Amino acid sequence: MPSLARVLASGLVFSALVPPLAASARDLTVVSVGGALQEAFRQAYWQPYAAARGERLVEDTNVVGLTKVRAMVEAGQLQWDLVQMDEEDVVVGCDTGLLERIDWRAAVPASRDLPPEMLNPCGLPTMIWAKVLSYDERRLSQGPRSWADFWDTRRWPGKRGLRKQAKQTLEIALMADGVPPSEVYKLLATRAGQDRAFAKLDQLKADIQWWEAGAQPIEWLASGAVVMSSAYNGRIAAANREGKSLATVWKQQINGPTYWVVLKGSPNKAQALALVDYMTGAARQKVFAETIPYGPVNPKAQALLGKPVLAMLPNAPQNLDAPLLQNTQFWADHLDDLQQRFARWVGR
Repeated sequence: MPSLARVLASGLVFSALVPPLAASARDLTVVSVGGALQEAFRQAYWQPYAAARGERLVEDTNVVGLTKVRAMVEAGQLQWDLVQMDEEDVVVGCDTGLLERIDWRAAVPASRDLPPEMLNPCGLPTMIWAKVLSYDERRLSQGPRSWADFWDTRRWPGKRGLRKQAKQTLEIALMADGVPPSEVYKLLATRAGQDRAFAKLDQLKADIQWWEAGAQPIEWLASGAVVMSSAYNGRIAAANREGKSLATVWKQQINGPTYWVVLKGSPNKAQALALVDYMTGAARQKVFAETIPYGPVNPKAQALLGKPVLAMLPNAPQNLDAPLLQNTQFWADHLDDLQQRFARWVGR
């Protein structure tokens, strides 16, 4: 058994200080992707909620999309209740019966502040993320300003970091090739557009260092292993708070929401919805944005934030310079085919 000190240091449990092995069916279990984002959820939401309610709350991580969720639901052995999930996984999970369908307006009063188009039958948005171009300002006095610059290896020689997946990488390639953000998904839905994206990646393939976890591009930029990289804006901000000097290039950012979902058959559905309501309120969303600069989804939260925080948010008006909103339905329809083609291309 782990020592109490190790359990506390892990950050996996709080309030009643009950380790996961001792958790009962009454313990609400919340799941995110780890790293700086999960730490922000913990500080802004989970710890204060558990302390205020005097309730047990268990924490876990998930970086494999629907894989574990499907296994749990189909086996009828749920270990999780409330899970952070990408939008395309919400769509698939909802269509295949893995997630609870919820009348959010009725079940989560704070959701009434959100625009109705943001709500999914199975998911309530939690934040707006952005993938941006970044570089170390201490290493480059004049850095790249667009994805087209990212491909300019004569002016900026050295390795580039990109995520090892078709999603977002193909969009970046098309924008680098001069396709306006408004035309990216229309073109990418065609064979000619897909061929164009892969042809653009061919030009840079020898200089790409592929990352698979959000912490990797930050580490590589700081060490000089890559000269520039795609990265999540919240990871960049967290690194800069620790003394790094990483730039955030907002032009042509790819952004989108991430969601809270309740697994089908959760015995803690009511408790999960109460926590979602707490996390969706403007006051707590303000605290979250101050903890890590991902955009609040409650419009009332931005009015509570100071200019220094707003300057770092992907959905702040001044940072919306030719942005690309990730098209969830496109990836729900095309992910399998394009990811298989991407994997074959990487392996060649």
